[in-house]
Amino acid sequence: MYSVQQVADQLGLHVRTVRGYIRTGQLKAVRIGKQYRIAQADLEALTGLPGPAPARRTGVAAVEVSSIVQIDGIDRTAADRLGTLILGGAINPRDTAPPLRVQTVHDQERNRMKIVILGGAADTAELLHLLDALLDGDTGLLTQKASDA
Repeated sequence: MYSVQQVADQLGLHVRTVRGYIRTGQLKAVRIGKQYRIAQADLEALTGLPGPAPARRTGVAAVEVSSIVQIDGIDRTAADRLGTLILGGAINPRDTAPPLRVQTVHDQERNRMKIVILGGAADTAELLHLLDALLDGDTGLLTQKASDA
């Protein structure tokens, strides 16, 4: 469903012109509250051309990976530090689909941290590799005192 403004932008018309098409019945629209919404099929009927296709990679199935990482024996300071590093590693300047989404939570009573990662297979694998390197490596990032950071 498109707004009147979106249809006007797609067709290179003024918003008033699109509203005029709706009032005269040349363009079918549904009124929702004080605004009109136009279905893609109705827009195609007006123009005789197919509307913009949804952005998809042709021939490739969409893949999204869901990962939950649990880390036991981690205090709040180390969990905050690790969360910042992982969230920083999730920022990807490349235009990937789907984008990486990361959430972290720390259970102070159990000294446990969980990291939830949702995204494409390659990006998720890279982030898990970074996490593995931070946890297995002798970097000292998780053992430093907060005042040393």
